[in-house]
Amino acid sequence: MTKLVYFAWVRERIGKAEEELSLPAEVVTVDDLLSHLKGLSEEYEAALQFPDVIRVAIDQEHVEHDEPIAGAREIGLFPPMTGG
Repeated sequence: MTKLVYFAWVRERIGKAEEELSLPAEVVTVDDLLSHLKGLSEEYEAALQFPDVIRVAIDQEHVEHDEPIAGAREIGLFPPMTGG
């Protein structure tokens, strides 16, 4: 099981703050994870329709989308960060 944590409007669109999922063997990288999640329901599709803008952290460290997820205890998904 992999713990997924959702933040800001990603959380709002999916409708939950976190969950634990068993991921299929073909989900190897962050890109694979985002593609897999998009196929789960309309809510995930709405939250992840532009996967390139989603920021991802594995075990609280930001990573690129080609990063392997093997061994991850927690994966966080964030919308683009803004600020001033």
